[in-house]
Amino acid sequence: MATSRFFCPAPLAPNTTIELPADLAHHAIRVLRLKPESDMILFNGQGGQYPASLLIDGKQGLAVIGQHDPVENELDGNITLVQGIAASDKMDWVIEKAVELGAQRLIPITAQRSVLQLNGERLRKRLLHWRRIAQSASEQSGRNRIMEITEPLSLRDYLAQNDTPPQATLFCHPGSPQTLAQALAPGQDQLSLLVGPEGGWSVEEQACVEKYGLTPVSFGKRVLRTETAGLALIAAISALRGWE
Repeated sequence: MATSRFFCPAPLAPNTTIELPADLAHHAIRVLRLKPESDMILFNGQGGQYPASLLIDGKQGLAVIGQHDPVENELDGNITLVQGIAASDKMDWVIEKAVELGAQRLIPITAQRSVLQLNGERLRKRLLHWRRIAQSASEQSGRNRIMEITEPLSLRDYLAQNDTPPQATLFCHPGSPQTLAQALAPGQDQLSLLVGPEGGWSVEEQACVEKYGLTPVSFGKRVLRTETAGLALIAAISALRGWE
């Protein structure tokens, strides 16, 4: 059986014993039913991981931490997925799979045609939900870093503050004559992918993208759904670049 991995947002150091956060302890003891002295792996997103042994004191969980293991399982390149917010579980799926495929950052875009519109307390709860999905996906996939998920932005605001060069910011559009392979410049190891929501980008948003001189690309002969397009592009870029 594989050793259970847990994201532990706390300082970790070799040869120490720490009290596990309540939700982590509950998941390990009550959900996974790990026994005392079970082996586990902890990581806090700062790099590497720590083997640990579980101690149980009533409802309290503790961990005896071993030596730091500097292993990293990050993608060789840096990919940011700029995703038009998709409805409900579609966005959850995109986040989970983007973590598994190695994206380093996801920027949700409140696109004009997004079915799901968020603000206030609803936005705060949804962002917290998305970040928990990213943490869980890192636990499952073996990553020791957590994919960053930023506060949602409008497309206009994102473009105004985007620091990725225009030629490395790929605007995914099925009508573009330029393919992904044609758009990738030699030596690029930092890329941003703009993917529209269910209804696609509006005419106004497309005009805004043109103003900033971004690189439009298409991917194959078929039109991909919003929850498929970005993930397919990440996988294709990794294959074309030889990133692991």
